[in-house]
Amino acid sequence: MTAQNLASQTSLKTWLANQNKPIMFIPTMGSLHDGHSSLIKQAKDYFSSKNPQTLVSIFVNPLQFGPKEDFTKYPRNQRKDFHSAMQAGANAVWTPSFEDIFPEGAENHFQIKAPQKLTSKLCGIKRPGHFDGVATVVLRLLQIIKPEILILGEKDWQQLIIIRRLVEDLEIPTQIKSFPTYRDVNGMAYSSRNQYLSPTEKKNALTLSRELKSAKDLYKQEKPINIKRITSNLMQNNLDIEYLKLVDIELLEEKKYFKNICLLAAAVKCGSTRLIDHTFLMRRFPIVAIDGPAGAGKSTVSKAFAKKVGLLYLDTGAMYRAITWFIQSKGIAYDNEQKVVEAIKDCELTLETSNTGQTIVSINKKKLTDEIRSPKITEKVALIASYKTVRETLTNQQKNIGLSGGLVAEGRDIGTAVFPDAEVKIFLTATPLERAKRRALDLKSQGFDVPNLKVLEAQIKKRDHDDSNRDIAPLKQAKDAIEIITDGMGKNEVIDRLIEVFRSKIPEEVWATPEN
Repeated sequence: MTAQNLASQTSLKTWLANQNKPIMFIPTMGSLHDGHSSLIKQAKDYFSSKNPQTLVSIFVNPLQFGPKEDFTKYPRNQRKDFHSAMQAGANAVWTPSFEDIFPEGAENHFQIKAPQKLTSKLCGIKRPGHFDGVATVVLRLLQIIKPEILILGEKDWQQLIIIRRLVEDLEIPTQIKSFPTYRDVNGMAYSSRNQYLSPTEKKNALTLSRELKSAKDLYKQEKPINIKRITSNLMQNNLDIEYLKLVDIELLEEKKYFKNICLLAAAVKCGSTRLIDHTFLMRRFPIVAIDGPAGAGKSTVSKAFAKKVGLLYLDTGAMYRAITWFIQSKGIAYDNEQKVVEAIKDCELTLETSNTGQTIVSINKKKLTDEIRSPKITEKVALIASYKTVRETLTNQQKNIGLSGGLVAEGRDIGTAVFPDAEVKIFLTATPLERAKRRALDLKSQGFDVPNLKVLEAQIKKRDHDDSNRDIAPLKQAKDAIEIITDGMGKNEVIDRLIEVFRSKIPEEVWATPEN
């Protein structure tokens, strides 16, 4: 494939005007290497169903270089870069001049001030104004191109989260997709600055990637990370340390204790060359907690979402429905809490996942399917779920299932009571009327009688009231949960939104591993 070489903003606008497919934009500063090529190839493969046009820009941004940094020495070879981008699959390569980006000079255009709480740490400590320059130029590029998709690498993690914040705060209609740091056979992260290193310096620089990998293995084994020991090893290999810190992955804050995922980030000087690298430390795979009221469509989309991202699906609602069915089958009065509690002592509840990804609940080895979805069960499940012993029994079972992580759990109290340490928390909801309409469709599809819509809406409102006001584990949105209101959204739209939230919270390096 031959890519188009766009040498001016005029040629870019002409090219954009002739496109009838989504634009996928990959901004670079040139000096392209195998890491850039991998980024282009992975992005094209990931979005192959959308068949986007891939645009790569090459612009060495002077606003992100400090007075004593290497702007004038930064390697430039546009012919080589164009060939590399074309070989990787780019449809067009744009090489704007400074005047294309800032026609009246940078001082006569608005410039962005990135949030201090994100820029005052790690690379921002010794590079004041660096991320302001990055944000300013990225915003300008997005304004000119207006791409549907923006592709970024995770190697510059601090830069990535700042750009995500920029797009979110300014409500820019662009989807961001990131990809893991690309490394050579020795584990060293690809960087345009690697070419400055002598053979001896490259050997010394490998100490950093080895130490990061070792820390990752130790953390997974729940062993402590000894920053002083790592520092000593780096210094013994002639690496001058700018910073080496364990931080939170979202706000980059140092902490004494991390629940699960954290970031070990480093910047070092190897000779005269500044290198950055990091690794994400994780003790267990991520957990996604999806809460919300009855009829919000949690089960349907959670199951499909789990399959899309390669996580196990835990249908906690089915567990409570199964217990309710068991009580009904024994002829026990639903409101007789003492007898309900006594009965579940003889109830062996197990979960398994079918080949199609469906959760199958069994009670005393009897597999239950549609019978737990009947209106009679739906009517009484909230009462059974309100009993303290029932909740404690099932909550403990759910927690045990989640010890190794790697699952999507949905219910009423997943993010607040069952998995309060979940990496991703979502509160999925819809108006009572919208949920009544969905309930009517579900009942019809399963062959049950469908009540009047107003009756269904009243039932849903009562269920909301009961769930929200019970003494034990009431339905409520966790403080750190992201609310998604699904009125007017189709199933696939909701799933796409869930994936978007997941990808923004869980680094690709953490999840895009061979075992996944």
